[in-house]
Amino acid sequence: MKANHNHLKVTIITVVFNGEDTIRDCIESVIGQSYPAIEYVIIDGKSTDKTPEIIANFGTKIDVFLSEKDNGIYDAMNKGIARSTGEIIGILNADDFYRDPFVIEKIVATLNATQADGVYGDLVYVDNKNTTKIKRYWKSGEFRRTQFLYGWMPPHPTFFLKRALYKRFGNYRTDLGSAADYELMLRMLYKWHVKIAYLPEVITIMRLGGVSNKAIGNRIQANHNDRAAWQRNGLKPYWFTLYLKPLRKVLQFVYKPK
Repeated sequence: MKANHNHLKVTIITVVFNGEDTIRDCIESVIGQSYPAIEYVIIDGKSTDKTPEIIANFGTKIDVFLSEKDNGIYDAMNKGIARSTGEIIGILNADDFYRDPFVIEKIVATLNATQADGVYGDLVYVDNKNTTKIKRYWKSGEFRRTQFLYGWMPPHPTFFLKRALYKRFGNYRTDLGSAADYELMLRMLYKWHVKIAYLPEVITIMRLGGVSNKAIGNRIQANHNDRAAWQRNGLKPYWFTLYLKPLRKVLQFVYKPK
């Protein structure tokens, strides 16, 4: 897919804390993108390992580098959004990396072709050490707003959104724990009907065992936070919505990407 660049600047935000084992792969997957208009923002939570040193080695290829204490991963993401100047914002965690050098080009091409306000795609989880070994495949499927009622959500590391919508509808809520990304996407797509487009291919690779996976074992707290995400927005799910949400993950172990 050839992009009509249309002068859209894309900001990629990476949040990291003590990520010396993975941050290099993450950064290289961003700075190696074919799309020319990328701003890269890295927010570090005052790492005590070699993370800041590794980041510093990339020099001016990193547009913004902030290292200071924060109040958690979503607070750090909000700091990144506040320092972003691109029209489009994507979040790539330090454990994750883009599948190939053409991801951002295809994201912008999809935005241009659909005139949407955001884009999402598919994601694979890989072994923490052997990143060629696929463990789970999150095939998102085409967006239908009512799917949220059946436990659906897009993979957050594949989610790109116009920066103007953060200004209009707000950033991440830092009091919802692991559900902060779910709440933001629910708020944007379900409550405010933001127009979103689906790029039907794997665009992001996530290591199992990263920050985003740590809450999976604590399903009771996660369910509580998911329920709060609906309540904070004055929305009412079906009685089964939040039970279906974790059950949908089971299929990710069955299907494999083509």
